[in-house]
Amino acid sequence: MKHTFKGGTHVEEHKNTAGCAIEKMEAPKKISIPLSQHIGAPCRATVKVGEYVTRGQMIGTVENALGCPVHSSVSGTVVAIDSRNNAQGMPVENIIIENDGQGTICPDIKPLDRDYHELSAEDLIEKIRLGGVSGMGGAMFPTYAKIKSALGRVDRVIINCAECEPYITADCRVMIEKTEQMFGGIRILLHIFGLDRAYVGVEDNKPESIEAMQKLAGDDIEICVCKTKYPQGDERQMMYALTGRKLPPGKLPADIGCVLFNASSCVAVYNAVVLGMPLVERVITVDGDCIVNPKNVLAPIGASYSDLVEFCGGLKKVPYMLISGGPMMGAAQWDINGPVIKGTSAILALSKEQFRFYDEPSVCIRCGRCVNNCPMHLMPNYLVRFARLGKYDEAEKIGVMACVECGTCSYNCPGHMMIVQHIRVAKGAIRAKVKK
Repeated sequence: MKHTFKGGTHVEEHKNTAGCAIEKMEAPKKISIPLSQHIGAPCRATVKVGEYVTRGQMIGTVENALGCPVHSSVSGTVVAIDSRNNAQGMPVENIIIENDGQGTICPDIKPLDRDYHELSAEDLIEKIRLGGVSGMGGAMFPTYAKIKSALGRVDRVIINCAECEPYITADCRVMIEKTEQMFGGIRILLHIFGLDRAYVGVEDNKPESIEAMQKLAGDDIEICVCKTKYPQGDERQMMYALTGRKLPPGKLPADIGCVLFNASSCVAVYNAVVLGMPLVERVITVDGDCIVNPKNVLAPIGASYSDLVEFCGGLKKVPYMLISGGPMMGAAQWDINGPVIKGTSAILALSKEQFRFYDEPSVCIRCGRCVNNCPMHLMPNYLVRFARLGKYDEAEKIGVMACVECGTCSYNCPGHMMIVQHIRVAKGAIRAKVKK
């Protein structure tokens, strides 16, 4: 029996690049590395304009706060440090590096000279922190902090390989082509937590990934095949599907004995601990009906979206929407020169015909589809009504803050209501009120 959860929906998958092997992209002449690529405090630059840096060198760090260091993905000269808007439209300081094309590795980077089992949990966590590893599935929570907060509290290590968003196949290819590194990272995590088994949740629309993992999985890694349904990749739905445990509102997975990691994050853990190489590149799906040759690209952190599009043959028509991430939860972009960061899983260039957008006025026809499909078992019809009327207290009372903004309600709405957008406005107003 396949693992699943209650609610959710079946979306058009568009997994066009599932069969496209990962192609390594040559680093561009200039890269722009944001000093905030994680949840928490932004980094402080540790280099100056005019300074020469090497690949893997730490160029930004966070002290005495939640955060993740950032590293240079190329060797070259720092030519500027300036503020640019990130994918969410917020100003973030960026370090601009002119690539010398040499790829000179930082002399501090050295492979582990002994078996990692000889290291303590604290030493391994510190290596992961210094490697700048953060959640690569989109949340971007610092991995070392997640591990520390879950130590001694969990009995289930879950690897979230659902990748349920349409178009995105980056983790699908990681599971196929980087299985050994991924499993190496999983086993490091098991050693840290003192557990003897991890559970990999993967949707059944990835048969090649499942086969690749089953060939290498031992008794310590169980491959759990899940029914393909959106949003299986949400941590609440994945935990329920694999364990039957429900996460109460306001609680963290560790509160119910679970800790979850993304497939690519596990590879980054392996690289940081065993190879000594920090997180300086990642696999990204570049797709959409405006892209000439959709691909899965191993791209350096700091390359621009336009660099990736050019690597994929450029645009065959002008896109109506450029999205960082997936079409359900990703962020629309206004600047094709925005930089790739640790949490960039996809760049999608979609025409108006391909993008689910409606020009006509929206209206609730009271069909109840949003209620039937909501994976959080909320009442989006009432949430959007209260949000549009500015009745945020009423929206809060019926659980608006528990909404995960997965977009299932908007996707299924025959009245073309932009439900998630109204809910985001309500949540923002409630958070602002709390801060006051």
